[in-house]
Amino acid sequence: MSQAELSGTSPPDERHRFDEASLGRWLREHLPGFAGLDRTEQFRGGQSNPTFLLTAADGARYVLRKQAAGTLLPSAHAVDREFRVISALHGSAVPVARPFCLCTDEHVIGTLFYVMAYAAGRNLWDATLPGMRPPERAALYEEMNRVLAALHTLDYAALGLGDFGKPGNYFARQIARWSRQYRASETEPIEAMEKLLAWLPANIPEGEETVLVHGDYRIDNLIFDARAPRMLAVVDWELSTLGHPLADFSYHVMLWRIPAGEAGGLGGLDLRALGIPSEADYIAAYCARTGRAAIEPRAWEFCMAYNLFRIACIRQGILKRVLEGTAASAHAREAGTKARATAQLAWRQVEERLGA
Repeated sequence: MSQAELSGTSPPDERHRFDEASLGRWLREHLPGFAGLDRTEQFRGGQSNPTFLLTAADGARYVLRKQAAGTLLPSAHAVDREFRVISALHGSAVPVARPFCLCTDEHVIGTLFYVMAYAAGRNLWDATLPGMRPPERAALYEEMNRVLAALHTLDYAALGLGDFGKPGNYFARQIARWSRQYRASETEPIEAMEKLLAWLPANIPEGEETVLVHGDYRIDNLIFDARAPRMLAVVDWELSTLGHPLADFSYHVMLWRIPAGEAGGLGGLDLRALGIPSEADYIAAYCARTGRAAIEPRAWEFCMAYNLFRIACIRQGILKRVLEGTAASAHAREAGTKARATAQLAWRQVEERLGA
């Protein structure tokens, strides 16, 4: 789908409508300076937690993010965790939208939700950054690298997030978690996924590190200044936790492996002509910023396979919600049907790069 179809807002989807009068009353009590709800629109992008643009009677704009409706997979759609992490990060070296209030009373609009400031800037969906000049692309990639390195070098305990996850044994726990999520949303046998489910837990690299990870750090979850290559906010913290930095970073770098034409993938493109750094150069910049030595190639390839597996699990969950009628966006079916192809890409890379 095009960026125009994915970005911007539209009238709320009938599946995700809620009692706006009830919301307005709650916000008057809990959001200082709220002038009353004038208009509600739904952001088109995303398949997980439905997100809405609220316009108040005085023109002020806010963003509401609520849990998805229907039966939820364990630990999924945790908007209360999102609110906690952006509250901790606000004012730090990692830019986030200003958090305002969290509602845990499901009687207000039917699910948990929180409200944050609206970050007015550029939301980019295609990592090839069409229409831009090479220096513009280079600057935006430099900024993405800088902010993720800043996240991974934060003192998360000093921010009050020392208990935000379990330190250590991250890959084993995450593989087990995503395997359970996959089984809970499985709709048909996928041979490549079965191979990954067996191979990944048996090939976890040695060495433990713990940082605050975003879990879904990709270009469409980043809001940039409208005119400058400066990030205004990292959004969609649903999958954030304490984890291994290379898991988070390799997820972000997967675009270099995804074929051009699929989800804005960079594979096969003339990156030098575009002004986009090579995978090796981007990794080197991150290592320099975080003070890390060069990454061992086999460990890096494991990380890539793990993240493609995780994306396949997420897409399978989306497909399950599509079939149940609770998916949060119109392009969810398209994303969900890619679960099989993503698992096949992951296993093909394991075979080609690691000789499995």
